[in-house]
Amino acid sequence: MEHQLKGRVALVSGGGRGIGRSICELLASHGASVAVNYRKDEQAAQDTVATIVAAGGTARAYAASVDDADAVALMVDQVIADFGYIDLLVCNAGIASRGQAVADTDPGEVMRLINTHAIGPHHLARCVLPSMRERDRGDIVMISSVATSHMGPNGAPYSMGKAAMEALALTLAKEERKYGIHANIVAPGLVETDMGVRLARAMTGKSEMGDLRSLDATSPFGRVCQPLDVANVVLWLCSDGSGYVTGQRIECDGGGPR
Repeated sequence: MEHQLKGRVALVSGGGRGIGRSICELLASHGASVAVNYRKDEQAAQDTVATIVAAGGTARAYAASVDDADAVALMVDQVIADFGYIDLLVCNAGIASRGQAVADTDPGEVMRLINTHAIGPHHLARCVLPSMRERDRGDIVMISSVATSHMGPNGAPYSMGKAAMEALALTLAKEERKYGIHANIVAPGLVETDMGVRLARAMTGKSEMGDLRSLDATSPFGRVCQPLDVANVVLWLCSDGSGYVTGQRIECDGGGPR
């Protein structure tokens, strides 16, 4: 096990599954203690914790819906009570939109996605910053999407939420630099996760699609992006090698469609 993050404490929202799980496991493998946040799927979060512990790492699971300010505050307090501080925050929790045009979108869907993708990260950052400011270095990484580069049709709530998240990250990069805190954005393309499969079904109209293997041949490098590809970018942004990097947005999509 490598230890370039030894002594650091990471809080990863939506850490039980998909990209979040891969981020948790990779950060832990490099020495970080990891707080695995989940909203509903406790078993997935506990499975992530068990995998980390079995590999010799340190992790605990914490329940909180990121759009609930009080729940986030309580969770952050508990993580700090358990680990002493938080100096690494990854805002990864996310939900997909239903793929409808603006004219056909329910207002409740708009609020759900903005609350999850933008308001939730604001709650998390606000609550974590007092602890993070006391550390020699802090890192905040927002997991956004290449959707904000294209603003395609039939996904306004998702694109709006991610765009607001990116605005938050870029603002934090300027506000918190004096405290040694870095704030950056990782914007993946289509990633092979449960959500990725749902998005691919919506894009292709193939409701029977069970995985993304059929898309490998037309994907960059001959394969669909994997959660570990995204996690590796997060790891670099939080490592010593990125010491002069903040306020940046890195796309992880293999260079775009072939």
